[in-house]
Amino acid sequence: MKKSTEAASSAHQRLRRIEGRHNPLIKQLRLAFSRAELTEGGDCAIEGLRILEEAIRSGLRFSAVFFRESAQERAERLLPQIGAQVETLLLPDKLFDSLVPSESPQGVAALVRLKTFSIDDLIERTQVGPMIGLAGLQDPGNLGTILRSAEAFGCAGIALGEGTVSVHNSKVVRASAGSVFRLPMIHGHGKVAAAKLKDVVGKLRSQGVRLLATSSHKGTPLDQADLKSAAAIFFGNEGSGLPRDLMAEMDEVVVIPHSEQVESLNAGVAASIVLYEAARQRKLLASSR
Repeated sequence: MKKSTEAASSAHQRLRRIEGRHNPLIKQLRLAFSRAELTEGGDCAIEGLRILEEAIRSGLRFSAVFFRESAQERAERLLPQIGAQVETLLLPDKLFDSLVPSESPQGVAALVRLKTFSIDDLIERTQVGPMIGLAGLQDPGNLGTILRSAEAFGCAGIALGEGTVSVHNSKVVRASAGSVFRLPMIHGHGKVAAAKLKDVVGKLRSQGVRLLATSSHKGTPLDQADLKSAAAIFFGNEGSGLPRDLMAEMDEVVVIPHSEQVESLNAGVAASIVLYEAARQRKLLASSR
């Protein structure tokens, strides 16, 4: 009981109460959430107890943590895991709720620094798993699902191209269940929130990485496609697919066989199936050696 009381007292002492909306950290959190962009300092806004715990587990650097006044008990759980140099703010319920996008706030949010990677990092990792390229994927739930499956099935990493929803979108972060903090990705920053896929494709080809597209209608059946060697698999917009200029760059088109009664598969589902098949093939290859 004494240790519990001491922990609560310590957490309370670390919290700095903020009443006004014009505090610089408050402004950064509000803009990062509303624009789905990094702050000028390069931080991503996140919210929710589980998401913050995933960020801690992933070794991310925190710039600030915000607690809702009525959820101070969260501080006792989280602050012992967060460095003493991190700003920790206590906000009135109304102010906190006005900053976060969730309709049912859990009472904790933060500004964190995501890890950064280069295209060379992803190419190097294609020796152990395929890379994913996304062109115009717009649904946050689909992107979050792809990130989660990509981590689960050993994906080399993801290039988020033009027209794709921002990886800093709060719905993407939530749907990824923490994978966004650990999976190697390349993308733009701020208002340029996408990698230039034409440049990515050129770099991949120069390094001998095979370029594959996915289609709902025709192509090499997935179970007959070679996904064991270094490859990058591209997925397009949920409705229109890959742009023609990117499709023309592909070495092979892969199709997931399915009932003709279903016109196409959800992008998140399709990517998950392809990633599973790639992991299955590589596992079989490894076991045969």
